[in-house]
Amino acid sequence: MMITKIDHLGIAVHSLDETVSYYEKALGLKCEHREEVPSQKVRTAFFTVGQTHIELLEPTSPDSPIAKFLEKNPKGGIHHVAFGTDDITGQLATAKGAGVALINETPVNGAHEMQVAFLHPKSTYGVLTELCAKKH
Repeated sequence: MMITKIDHLGIAVHSLDETVSYYEKALGLKCEHREEVPSQKVRTAFFTVGQTHIELLEPTSPDSPIAKFLEKNPKGGIHHVAFGTDDITGQLATAKGAGVALINETPVNGAHEMQVAFLHPKSTYGVLTELCAKKH
């Protein structure tokens, strides 16, 4: 049980189409995958950069966590850092045992057929932290 890598950085955006276009034209990156994630109330687009990914997140509902983030940060920006793990349940137990406040006590379905769980920023020095693992 361990964190194996930085899986991705999540970036909140107002317009997925506009931001994907920017990443492709201005940065020369290629959007590899788009998906709607109803459990998180977002549409996503993924780019691979080296060994990690950039995940653009556009809210699909006014009560989405991303919509709330954009209200506080009108220009958008980095929403979270995601760490890949080979045992998300064990990693959550370790974090909880260390006194970390969990947003998700158990993993939920995320994009890219992953299980995800979030750690509260009040326990992670102000950074919303996601744990993610491939579904088994």
